[in-house]
Amino acid sequence: MVKKIVTWVLRWVVPPVVALVALGGIGSEVGPAWQARSGAGTPGTFTAVHESCGRQACTWYGDFAPADGSAVRRDVILYDSPDGLARGGTAAARDTGARGVFADAGGKFWLAATVFAAVGMAVGLLWLVWLVRAIHRRRGTPRPAQAR
Repeated sequence: MVKKIVTWVLRWVVPPVVALVALGGIGSEVGPAWQARSGAGTPGTFTAVHESCGRQACTWYGDFAPADGSAVRRDVILYDSPDGLARGGTAAARDTGARGVFADAGGKFWLAATVFAAVGMAVGLLWLVWLVRAIHRRRGTPRPAQAR
């Protein structure tokens, strides 16, 4: 009985949650990350205000002042922050419309975001295939490959 419940949860609950988190969270940052990687966006200066650390990594939050003098964005994330950044320190960055800004020094955020979004899409598609097959089995309808 427990095995059936675990199997059901792993097939019908986990995949859509993973897909939604991957595509709705970091997946929305893929386009802006690629734009920053190619040098697009508004250049400016990021000033580090506070750092938030988890188990494996730390993230800098601060203010982004565009070079063109437009409005300062406050309390934004600095993706790919340079080593040695400290509170009050600055880094050249680009704003491409993401939740945060991207350090001009570059990094691998664009790659991580792309892989994470691709995994989310793959899991979501797999779940949809399982769902369609389950509906066909329940209705007794042959799958398209079996129809004649």
